[in-house]
Amino acid sequence: MTDLTDLATGLRFPEGPVCMNDGSIVLVEIERQTLLRVGADGRQSIVSRPGGGPNGLAVGPDGAFYVCNNGGFSWREESNMLRPGGPAADYAGGSIQRVDPATGVATTLYDSCNGHKLLGPNDLVFDGLGGFYFTDLGKARERDRDWGGVYYALADGSAIREVIHPILTPNGIALSPDNRRLYVAETETARLWAWDIQSPGVLAKAPFPSPHGGRLLAGLGGFQRFDSMAVTAAGNICVATLINGSVTVIAPAGGVIEQVAMPDMFCTNICFGGPDLRTAYITLSGAGRLVSMRWPEPGLRLAHEA
Repeated sequence: MTDLTDLATGLRFPEGPVCMNDGSIVLVEIERQTLLRVGADGRQSIVSRPGGGPNGLAVGPDGAFYVCNNGGFSWREESNMLRPGGPAADYAGGSIQRVDPATGVATTLYDSCNGHKLLGPNDLVFDGLGGFYFTDLGKARERDRDWGGVYYALADGSAIREVIHPILTPNGIALSPDNRRLYVAETETARLWAWDIQSPGVLAKAPFPSPHGGRLLAGLGGFQRFDSMAVTAAGNICVATLINGSVTVIAPAGGVIEQVAMPDMFCTNICFGGPDLRTAYITLSGAGRLVSMRWPEPGLRLAHEA
């Protein structure tokens, strides 16, 4: 089993870890509807209570936190494991929120695009040019589910555009080291797709039979599901993988390099930090753990991380 260090336990479905320059990690607890800071000394403090279902998290160009809020889930706890279900009873749609790190005040930037409501925003990545790409996974109900989409929006709240639709359960999203390629992971198919970026928010689309213009880099066999991801400095894509509980490492040219086993079927997120960016921080959400491990190669420094 992978050699892991526990940084925080007892969390309520943690996701979206972000490395801060003071050595702390800020993440979301989806079930508890919070942004939580885990200090380098292990102390925990609430940053914000944005409500709904805070899911993806990133630092923006103004130093604020930007949150993909999925609008909330129902929850089930069994066999000492917490897992999400369908929409929360008070679900009213999803949104992109900006959280002031000093006050914790959450402001809604976007809740729709071209008259279509955001359904379940999941993950986001900044491009360093004032904008960010984000996935909207949608919601699943007892007898139907939403098509998902991918969007590009400006951090100041002034513009949003749909760049991919339809796509089935888009979850993790990331950029290549040169910012010329966008990666999106589909949860239910366990497929990783890539698009070349022509300009901010404009993607080159592959022709039919691609279902949405993406190029397939990898697809897993058996019952496995993709969640969020991080990219290494060398360009390898590290995708948190559900059900089998692992981090799947995929080459930028395509194909699986390896799977790093984790002790939780809900291995949901990974990010890189530390002085040499070779510390991987991983959320094991079913058990409510934030863990770290030494990674064999340095991660990619994100656009607005110090």
